[in-house]
Amino acid sequence: MRGESGIAFSMPGGDASGTAGARPVDLGHLARQTMGDRDLEREVLALFVHQSLSVRDQIADADARQRVLLAHGLKGSARGIGAFAVADCAAVIEKQPEDVRALKRLGTLIEEVRDFIAGISR
Repeated sequence: MRGESGIAFSMPGGDASGTAGARPVDLGHLARQTMGDRDLEREVLALFVHQSLSVRDQIADADARQRVLLAHGLKGSARGIGAFAVADCAAVIEKQPEDVRALKRLGTLIEEVRDFIAGISR
């Protein structure tokens, strides 16, 4: 795993986490964004979990305009922490707010990120 020695978590995701590219959060990207500040990493991850769960709970029942706004905000936050699959899915919803498959996928991806962050925060 390249360039991850400065990350706050020595065994992110445990032994089963696979390669960095397979992880729900790119920890190398996160470390670069936070300049290696471990407390800041934990803080932004906690904020992201809170935001993403809030979006997940609101987006299905939102009208198309509100879905676009929710997806746009989540997309930026997800890119900031390195949750690129969430960001890509949110971008699809931003362009196609009625895409039911993308909405379902977003919920799944948010759960994966939440579980991953919980696993590395123990």
